[in-house]
Amino acid sequence: MSLTGKARIAGVFGWPVAHSRSPALHNFWLAEHKIDGAYIPLPVAPEHFERAARALPLLGFAGANVTVPHKQAALALADTVDPLAKRIGAVNTLVIGADGSLAGSNTDAFGFIENLRQAVGFKASRGPAVMLGAGGSARAVAVALLDDGVPELRLVNRSPERAKELAASIGGKITVVNWDERSAALAGAALLVNTTTLGMVGQPPLEIDLTPLPATALVTDLVYAPLVTDLLERAKKRGNITVDGLGMLLHQARPGFAAWFGVMPQVTSALRRFVESA
Repeated sequence: MSLTGKARIAGVFGWPVAHSRSPALHNFWLAEHKIDGAYIPLPVAPEHFERAARALPLLGFAGANVTVPHKQAALALADTVDPLAKRIGAVNTLVIGADGSLAGSNTDAFGFIENLRQAVGFKASRGPAVMLGAGGSARAVAVALLDDGVPELRLVNRSPERAKELAASIGGKITVVNWDERSAALAGAALLVNTTTLGMVGQPPLEIDLTPLPATALVTDLVYAPLVTDLLERAKKRGNITVDGLGMLLHQARPGFAAWFGVMPQVTSALRRFVESA
């Protein structure tokens, strides 16, 4: 659909941002729903982020996504922040109010759970979960699992201090496990999720012995480059159900799109194929 002077505009802040797949997926939805609008990359250095974000209302933007390294800055900047984003400690979605104010939210927890629900009908209450990593993405995953009723979250991180800080700040049924005990922590687990960059293209491999993991457990990896990581490949070979990380990216985009463009989009196989090839 061609743009007009009434087009609604949104985008994604990042530094760098050229690698982001968000423009591809949002513009796919805009075309699918025949919406007069556009979604563009916004490469902004950290020292310019506040001024750039404050300029969004002046430029007529409906809002923007926020990716690294700006998520914490967006949390501090937003005029209002929803409770979930406060718990996670980061904002990844900004919506411009009628008065020009910036409303901040975080849709990563929604994206994580919705990806697993759509793929396999996942329910966190079915058993303990093991989470590798304690970074920004881990905080969203932890909140998502706790809110979905996970009976125990075993948090494994290379820095135990960071893991303890995450557990203390979020609260709930979190058990911190030393990194060298990561394989043993898999015993009796219903879910294994990797939130680290280990296994990503250009990063060291994720070394973990999956032998203690029950064959009934679900394994998911937030890394989606490559789409099928070594962890997922090894888990699938031993009979575990696996879910890749691309779906989390797609699902977390849905609430923002709905707020900016007025339609709640769906994640379809056609969208996945399009974004994979983008």
